[in-house]
Amino acid sequence: MNSEELIGFLVTHQEALVTCLADDGVSADEREEVVAALGEVRDAVTEGRPAGSAVRRLRRALAVLPEDSPLSDVLTGHRYAVTGTGAPSVPSAEALTSLLTGLSAGLSAGPRGGPAAGAAKGVAEEPAGLGPEELLARSRDQLLAAPALTEREHDEFLAGHGPDPALIRLRPPRSRPDSPPRCPRFQFRPGTLEPVPVVLRVNRLLRADLDPWGAADWWLGRNTWLQGVPADLLGVLPDEEIEVAALELVEAG
Repeated sequence: MNSEELIGFLVTHQEALVTCLADDGVSADEREEVVAALGEVRDAVTEGRPAGSAVRRLRRALAVLPEDSPLSDVLTGHRYAVTGTGAPSVPSAEALTSLLTGLSAGLSAGPRGGPAAGAAKGVAEEPAGLGPEELLARSRDQLLAAPALTEREHDEFLAGHGPDPALIRLRPPRSRPDSPPRCPRFQFRPGTLEPVPVVLRVNRLLRADLDPWGAADWWLGRNTWLQGVPADLLGVLPDEEIEVAALELVEAG
């Protein structure tokens, strides 16, 4: 199932997607991630940028759908399929906008006019009218809030090693132009400025030099293949297992 087929499937089954995301087993953060990922795909398509990393983020986000739902069954069967040998087709901006509008409205209203998703579990209701751009900004703020090197440590690393394109560096938004880049600390051995080799290898697979946000999102978000957050599993799982999980994601693009 390529990118265009995936979006077409979600547009056609928009109501079912809302119902699945409103399930008690899906958290508010997981719902936000699906909407934010869709917004990132739409922005890339609208601006004429490659959408591959954004689509991969969307595929990861959709992994939270309940296993017994018909949508999950279809998506699981195709999630890692690669079709054809040419460049993947790209969904239209119009289809993405339509899907985002319907999804945001459906999740705000709750299924069948009931309470907003998450209310039954005591989860704080999401602000009404929160659009994909705001959700994307919130997601990036969460990544920027992750533990990172201090400015002095960052300068010390650059002085000793020079810039390494395999390391993730997150540049704050334009609203904070004077803020230094954030270099997530999980990339280094504890208490040192020595990069973890498996992190560098995975970052190269994820093309962190071109898409540092997507790479950071992979490391700091829950991974269904690994059953945890990859950054938290460094030194817990074998390096090879983490690399295989990243490779599966890349090959799915």
